[in-house]
Amino acid sequence: MHLLIYLPLLFPAPAALAARPLAERLAPWPATWLLTTCALALAALSCVALGVLVVAGLVRLPLAALVGDWSLATVRAGDSVSKIEAAVAGALLVAAVLAGVRMLWRRMRAVAAAAFEAACLPGPGQLVVVDDTVPDAYALPGLPGLPGRVVVSTGLLDALNDADRKAMLAHERAHLACHHYTFVAAAHLAAACNPLLRPAAAAVAYTVERWADERAATTCGDRRQVARAVGKAALATTHHPARRRVPEAVLGLLGRHRSALHGAGPVPRRVAALLAEPHAYSPPLNYPILPLAAASAVVGASALCAFAAAHDLHVVLKLAGAG
Repeated sequence: MHLLIYLPLLFPAPAALAARPLAERLAPWPATWLLTTCALALAALSCVALGVLVVAGLVRLPLAALVGDWSLATVRAGDSVSKIEAAVAGALLVAAVLAGVRMLWRRMRAVAAAAFEAACLPGPGQLVVVDDTVPDAYALPGLPGLPGRVVVSTGLLDALNDADRKAMLAHERAHLACHHYTFVAAAHLAAACNPLLRPAAAAVAYTVERWADERAATTCGDRRQVARAVGKAALATTHHPARRRVPEAVLGLLGRHRSALHGAGPVPRRVAALLAEPHAYSPPLNYPILPLAAASAVVGASALCAFAAAHDLHVVLKLAGAG
């Protein structure tokens, strides 16, 4: 058990290293689903592993043996987890749970704030134009019964022509139609519980933008037009870097999460992907069998190790109770 229980804590590291290559090489929608699902699973399994370590340390205490009516000598002989390891695992587990709860609370407040702002915006339609010289466009997710809204500033509309505006609106509507903010929130929850998964959260923030780009390209029928719209919007924001504060649940044409802006920059990569030949996103890549198999193997191995460690602890306690 002693070695197996630590493996679920380490598996997120190689998964995080593979996040960006997967985000670049897979079509956006399967990449988003794959990265988000794996991040959540690996974060949950790492918390389970920490929990097993904590329990393995607690059962070595005399009070626990008295309450559980088992042989303390048998437990200590079969359980190799020290009290120090259990204490460190307990501290990490508490930190992970608190970080996850904090992240959930912040996201729930952000979604509620976005829905409230969407409901309070003037006009009955989905599109809302605000009089603001700062170029900006973003989608406000709504709640059940409250549709989301697309907010565009006059500053951005002035910077784009009619074709660019069509591409920009298609991008923002794709965010709402595909509920991209839920994927980003889930990935950030996983990263909050296990900081090793932060690259995966950054990759998801990128892939949802790429997903919206591809949906916009399908709507407009011109990938290059969407690339031009993204490039023009980015150029316009360089002259007006200040943006007003918006809820964390908001997604925009240029992305709204700092983690998505780390590294080589997502906008040039998105433009390059849009300018690439369409065959790069042909059906064979839309069904990533090899990456899916690799991800399933990593998550399955992590689950197997956590289960095996928990089973070993159960056997030790059973023997201790019998003795």
